[in-house]
Amino acid sequence: MSDKNIDKPRARQSVGAFLKAARSVPVRAGLRGRLVFAMDATASRQPSWDMACHLQADMFKAVAGIGGLSVQLVFFRGFGECRASDWVADASRLGQKMTAIRCLGGQTQIGAVLRHALAENKRHKINALVLVGDAFEENPDQVAHHAGQLGLVGVPVFAFQEGDDPVAARAFHQFAELTRGAHLPFDPKSASVLKELLGAVAQFAVGGVPAVKARAETAGARLLLTKMER
Repeated sequence: MSDKNIDKPRARQSVGAFLKAARSVPVRAGLRGRLVFAMDATASRQPSWDMACHLQADMFKAVAGIGGLSVQLVFFRGFGECRASDWVADASRLGQKMTAIRCLGGQTQIGAVLRHALAENKRHKINALVLVGDAFEENPDQVAHHAGQLGLVGVPVFAFQEGDDPVAARAFHQFAELTRGAHLPFDPKSASVLKELLGAVAQFAVGGVPAVKARAETAGARLLLTKMER
């Protein structure tokens, strides 16, 4: 796969059409969504990784009444290490996988995460990609190309940014924009907000925008809708 500049106007039109179609799909019980949960596991991320381990179960709880959720954990750390788990359908198994991982120093590998999501989507449809990180240290044009490809196949990126690094903010915002997802800053003190947002993304993965709108009683769900509809 060659890296090249993407046709951003055409990409936005295509993903915009996808989101419009998604809004028209009725919410049906018994759906099963597929969500890639990707985390930066470099050294600076250990406190937030621990927090995410405690919160991830709420993604499954959020969709208990409308369908099931299958999650694949992807993480990168150290020197070129980027790994993906098998697909799991319950919170305890995902929690076990997450708690077995320890963060190590290294550079970001978000491009590898997006390429992996593209490959997984070819095998079986992915409904959403959650990316949790605090930095971006790669070629922005090359990684944006992969984000644009995800947008064209209807896989929104929900980029959760810890901290306020301006380079990461620009990159995460672009990835969200190209995929019609959302860029959502947070800090380690905002566990309750992150919990609600992860739950709203899980609802989206199972039932699309209508599922989030139908259960928009939380501030997290309302914030997610606001970000997506800009």
